[in-house]
Amino acid sequence: MRKTPDLSGISRRDFLRVSKRFGLSSTVLALGGLTGAITLPDLAKAAESTYDKRFGKEARFTLRYGAAGFNLRNLLIERNGILEFVRDVEERTDGELRVEFIGDNQICGQLDCVTRTQEGIIDMYSASTQNSAGGAPYFNVLDFAYMFPSRASQYYFFYHPRSNAILREPLERMHGIKFLFTHCELRGIMLGNAWRDRPLVTSVRDIAGTANRVTGTQLGRIAMELMQLNPRPIAWEETLDGLRQGLIDGAETWASAVAYANMSPVVSQCIDLRFFCGTEHTAMSAASFDRLDGDLQDAVMESSFLAQMAAQYSNEAALVNTVGFSDPQKPGTIFAEHGVRNAFLSPEALREAEEMCSPEFVPGPWNQWRERINGWSGGLDTYTETYDIAREIPADMLVENVEPRRWWRG
Repeated sequence: MRKTPDLSGISRRDFLRVSKRFGLSSTVLALGGLTGAITLPDLAKAAESTYDKRFGKEARFTLRYGAAGFNLRNLLIERNGILEFVRDVEERTDGELRVEFIGDNQICGQLDCVTRTQEGIIDMYSASTQNSAGGAPYFNVLDFAYMFPSRASQYYFFYHPRSNAILREPLERMHGIKFLFTHCELRGIMLGNAWRDRPLVTSVRDIAGTANRVTGTQLGRIAMELMQLNPRPIAWEETLDGLRQGLIDGAETWASAVAYANMSPVVSQCIDLRFFCGTEHTAMSAASFDRLDGDLQDAVMESSFLAQMAAQYSNEAALVNTVGFSDPQKPGTIFAEHGVRNAFLSPEALREAEEMCSPEFVPGPWNQWRERINGWSGGLDTYTETYDIAREIPADMLVENVEPRRWWRG
């Protein structure tokens, strides 16, 4: 098994010095190819080699990639396929397509990466679909409560050819965004330090009345209101301070997001409520995609397919081995080191929550959004179709057993 690189010997200043000389993309890609304990000379040598390889010929197109707050350190925690995509698409095109990776919120953040792409400032981006829903409301199509019963069902949907009509085509037509690939987790509630000494939560009713951060998704708020979780819209970048200062009791997000954003020290319980999508996706400006020659378009799609598989397999491993989202919890993981307890709810408790907020059981609050999204889709019953697709596989199927499919080939 490949070892995760040890970056403890590389300071932020060291990284900036090397990236200033060889470029951020070359430095990040070089680090991603190293293992074991890494020194500054190791990094400089690898970055120089990567730079020489990437710039050995003139690129036909250069894509600016706004990766919100991502960098190499947190991409080793939440494995969402970004580095695999960049590396593969450049190699696949023999350098004719070059990607300028811009992370650490330098050009865009979770809430505005999608709008920066729509404005043509960047060509592609990575952010959560929920945070992107403010600039591209059709992303709400993914956020009906308990539409997806498992992470496996999410991956199954994104590989499914029918996802083109339900998600990708309306998104491109309405918002000029071409959805490429995504990591998949399901959102729960992450309780702050006030809950550290309290009993482990076993039911959503245990946290009724608490105030919790919510993303930009309008549908997530509906579910939280129905479960009496009092949604508070707070920007992702401000959530850590909100938890630290006790301004909110908890936050709706997913396990690896807590780990990669350094929230673990202020989170006491990770409640696996699974009530809607946590999907850190990568998308591209449809206009930028259309400007590419046909062979480069094919390369983007094939590299997206590879990145989708990388996210599917590597993030599942990272959840257990790096994050500590398992029972029993592995020692040395991020959650274990910070005392974050996982509250894995029983099937009965999950059913209780589902009956409180799902469109299957409480249709009224969802009807307006269902009609709106169905109209945007061109008349599909998007919720029912997605719900049914998500249940074409067994409820207990493991993520690694979901068959990868090239969704665009129908």
